[in-house]
Amino acid sequence: MSTASRQHLASASTEKIRAQFPSLAREHNGFPAAYFDAPGGTQTPQRVVEAVADYLLNHNANTHWEYPTSHETDAIIESARHTFADFVNASAEEIVFGPNTTTMIYHLSRALGRTMGPGDEIVITELEHHANVAPWQALVVERGVTLNVAQMDPETGQLDWNDFERLVTKKTKVVSFGAGCNALGTVSDFRRAVELAHSVGALALVDAVHYAPYFLCDVKEADCDFLTCSAYKFYGPHVSVFYGRKHLLESIDFPKLQPAPDTAPERVEMGTQNHEGIAGAAAAVDFYASLSVSTASDSQRIEDATSHRRQRLEASFASLRDHSSPQVECLWESLSRMDGVRLFGPPPTARRTPTVSFIVKNVASTEVARRLAERGLFVSHGDFYAQTVVDRLGLQPEGLVRVGCACYTSDEEIDRLIESVREISLGS
Repeated sequence: MSTASRQHLASASTEKIRAQFPSLAREHNGFPAAYFDAPGGTQTPQRVVEAVADYLLNHNANTHWEYPTSHETDAIIESARHTFADFVNASAEEIVFGPNTTTMIYHLSRALGRTMGPGDEIVITELEHHANVAPWQALVVERGVTLNVAQMDPETGQLDWNDFERLVTKKTKVVSFGAGCNALGTVSDFRRAVELAHSVGALALVDAVHYAPYFLCDVKEADCDFLTCSAYKFYGPHVSVFYGRKHLLESIDFPKLQPAPDTAPERVEMGTQNHEGIAGAAAAVDFYASLSVSTASDSQRIEDATSHRRQRLEASFASLRDHSSPQVECLWESLSRMDGVRLFGPPPTARRTPTVSFIVKNVASTEVARRLAERGLFVSHGDFYAQTVVDRLGLQPEGLVRVGCACYTSDEEIDRLIESVREISLGS
């Protein structure tokens, strides 16, 4: 197939995907809205909205009671557990739902902290979102544990592995490790971190919130004890998904109400869950799985995208990386050639997420975001709760401008963004 034919096919596939997102019809100041805020939360496809609405309109009830809508709610939640088991390659009884990743890491830290005290150590890195910092800092005050923080290299946005390995010792009880840095797009080798944690008998948590939207997670391959991600980062509602090994979910002393179940995974879920959000989150995974079908040729088309879900997801993730990688490369190379624009994080040649962060000389990041918004280009600015990263880069209080590509990002939007940043950098 020629280059022109491949480009035409990619463009046609992107249009099919974009047609599923009602929000993309929005205009602002006469410009079509272009959502580059995906690292902070993506737009939502119609099928996810319909799943949420269907639950609220037709099945809304609490769980485990003897009437139809309660039975239906039980079935929807159980089905969602199986869906996310496929998403991370686990079993359904190892899938816990919660309100957000911050809450779930706090929940885990409180539970583990009950058996920890002075002399025990926890290892994190400077690349973390603060959701993977503050819960462990609390144990320093409450339990007297030691929190060790492995350094990043500000020049490359990569972890200093020598420092990390130095910090993991026989005193280490927990290694809590970010797979992807939401501020810089850095992808770190969490399998290496898990292996090092286990070599000293420590538990390993992988924070995959900024990794899971771009790379298909496999908890069996990673051999991690816990993994967390958030559905609103990959086209779903605001629901957190937390994986834990079954025996750990059932043996760790998680805070719970006495009448709550004692079996995994429900013993880890505090209170009534966001049932409609769970239904929508499962629909988001099946949307992902459908992308390998919707972008296939007619001879490859399979009607039921939920069958062989894991294989469909693998194909979809590979296809989306093929879609976003050239866009990131174009964006990076174009911005790097502009006077007054400085990029941060690993280059496109590194294994990274499609997240690009930069500053414009003599223009505050808040102002850059405002001017881009005037042109219908919606971007994030600040520290994105990756406070340590921005501190180490010396960019407080304004922080960075952050843009991210999603499945619906078009090449035309990339061109608009590049031209608008160029105008801002030239004082236009």
